[in-house]
Amino acid sequence: MIKKTDQLRCETREKMRGGDGCVRIEHLWEPKSEMKSLNRMVSRLILEPGSSIGAHRHDGEDEIFYIVRGTAQVDDDGNIAVLKAGDTILTGNAQHSLKNIGDDTLEVLAIISLHHDGAAQK
Repeated sequence: MIKKTDQLRCETREKMRGGDGCVRIEHLWEPKSEMKSLNRMVSRLILEPGSSIGAHRHDGEDEIFYIVRGTAQVDDDGNIAVLKAGDTILTGNAQHSLKNIGDDTLEVLAIISLHHDGAAQK
């Protein structure tokens, strides 16, 4: 299946998970209707400078952030690091957050996958 940019479902979330600014979400593939795998989200996240996703956790799920462009500060259960293009983080039940600390737009590929038993809380 091929999908062009103008076919993506997009949304903007203000103060996502208690963060600052807004996050634009471009849903690359829709769970259930387009994918048969145990992914809950396969999206591109776009954060302008100063915008962030507040601290949260995923029970029964793993989340992968892959930095496509820009500079992010991540907090992975108290382990704070700066990530740049090509860097990635895998979180599970750990509390985590993400913030654009650069002067340019931050673009992140985000994938949320259910654990094999499928017991996730949203």
